[in-house]
Amino acid sequence: MEKTLTDEQLMEAVRGGELNKASQLFDRYHKHLYNFFVKITLDRDLGHDLTQNVFMRMIHYKHTYQTGAVFKSWIFRIARNIYADHYRKNKVMFSDDNLEIMDQKMTAVDDQMVEDERQKLLYIALYKLKPEQKEILILSKFQKLKYEEIASIYETSVGAIKTKVHRALGQLKENYLELEKI
Repeated sequence: MEKTLTDEQLMEAVRGGELNKASQLFDRYHKHLYNFFVKITLDRDLGHDLTQNVFMRMIHYKHTYQTGAVFKSWIFRIARNIYADHYRKNKVMFSDDNLEIMDQKMTAVDDQMVEDERQKLLYIALYKLKPEQKEILILSKFQKLKYEEIASIYETSVGAIKTKVHRALGQLKENYLELEKI
């Protein structure tokens, strides 16, 4: 019986030239990364593209993976960078007030993602957050990353992440209640 390797052991092997091990990492992480991108962009096709880009960048920058680093934090740091690069390159950042664009995005989201009106309002409220707030909530609440993992991704302290999550949740609640009035 073959021993199951940890994510870190697989990445060490990839870094050492065993590129076939990358497929195991892909199998373990592509759904998590895709869900991260879909929730942050509300675009399924773009989610697929950005997910593929993460794994291409993982291979290209395999030499930057440091022994002892938590793979999950490292791969999500790559995902954040790809998300930022995509929007910087395409200059598609939307203003917080642009409800028309949000409505178009929400219309494109299928029934599996949004089951009822309250959930739709929650996604719109989430989408109205500042980019960093949106990312942190998606990582902590949807991707279920621990504060320590998020702190590693953002290269900051756990306390700073807890504060950012608390503030983002407060803003999300405010956005949601505002949308309920409409």
